[in-house]
Amino acid sequence: KKLLLASILSFGLLPAWSGSALAASEVCPITVKKALQKVSGVDRVDVSFEKKEAVVTYDDSKTTMERLIKATGDAGYPSVLKAAAA
Repeated sequence: KKLLLASILSFGLLPAWSGSALAASEVCPITVKKALQKVSGVDRVDVSFEKKEAVVTYDDSKTTMERLIKATGDAGYPSVLKAAAA
């Protein structure tokens, strides 16, 4: 039986490398989603720029919350765990 967890990551508005809010608003959700989708075990990613969060459904036998947080940080958008649900 495959167990999937859903977690909400809260991420920063501006990437570490950008000083432009306009550029961040256009690219942020796409960049965060692509970074999370590349993590092995991720099943689904829904990103909301307005809420500054990503809801990630993943198989906890294949990845960890730390890997998800690292993925967004490596993409220039540091994140923290906001909530988790089984």
